[in-house]
Amino acid sequence: MDNFIYEIEDFGYSVFDSVLSTQELINIRKDLLNHQNYCKSTYSKNGITEGMDGCAHHTIGKNDSIDDFLHNFYLDDYIRAYFDSEYILNTIGGINNIPYTNKAYEHGLKFHRDVRTYSGDFKFMLNMIVFIDDFTKKNGATKVVPGTHKSEKKPSLEYLEQNSIQVVGKEGTIVLFNSNLWHSAAPNLTKKPRRALTLNFSRAFIKQQMDYPRMLGESFPKNEKMRQLLGYNSRIPCNHDEWYQPPSKRMYKPGQG
Repeated sequence: MDNFIYEIEDFGYSVFDSVLSTQELINIRKDLLNHQNYCKSTYSKNGITEGMDGCAHHTIGKNDSIDDFLHNFYLDDYIRAYFDSEYILNTIGGINNIPYTNKAYEHGLKFHRDVRTYSGDFKFMLNMIVFIDDFTKKNGATKVVPGTHKSEKKPSLEYLEQNSIQVVGKEGTIVLFNSNLWHSAAPNLTKKPRRALTLNFSRAFIKQQMDYPRMLGESFPKNEKMRQLLGYNSRIPCNHDEWYQPPSKRMYKPGQG
C-alpha cells in the first residue's frame, strides 16, 4: 500500500501484475465480443458510422464474466485509499485496439486526460485499465506521461512525446492512474487484437456517464457493497415523495460526500 501511495502521488499511476486468472480472461474475451456486437448494432442503427470500431461502452448488466469481474472488487483497498472515502463506478467499457487501424482509437491515439476540469490535489476520479491481452510496445500498449497529473495546463506535444512511456505487461495486469494524467493509446502494429477493460471510479457525488441504477433496475445489485459501487446510494430524487423520506430511505444516503 505504501508503494501504491508513493507511485500514484508522484508518478500518477501504479501497476498490479497477474491480478486476473487465465480462465477469467478467456471468459471476458468471449463476453466482451458480445458487448461489442450489441453496441455496434445500436450505434449503427443511430447513424454513427465512424470512430467506434472495437468499442463497447457500459458493459454491465448481462450477468456475464464482466459482471463477475465487478463483483470481485479487485483492488478495492487501493481505490478506497486513493479517495479516502466512498466511491462509485463512473463508467465501464471495453476496447479492442484493432490491428493496423486507428479507427477505434481516433480519440484515444491523441494525448488526453479523462477529466475536463483539472482537480489539482483533490482526487475525484481514478482510471483502471485491465489487460485482457498482453500489452506490448508493438500492439499499442497505453502511453502515460509520468507526473503530468500535477500540471493544470496541457504540456506541449513535444514534451508529451519525449516523456511518455508505454505501460507493458502480461494479460491479467491492472493499472490504476489519476484521471488528470495525460495518456494515449498507440497504434497496434501486430496482426492480433489488443483488448482491455476500461473503468473510471469517482467520488459518489460526481454524475455517472450512464445512470446505472435506472439502466439496471432495482433488483440488479446482489449486495450492499455493489449498490454502493453502482451509485444506488447516491441517486437524485425526482419528486417530493422521494425527497421527504427518513435518512434510511433517502435516495442520497449519508456518508457519500
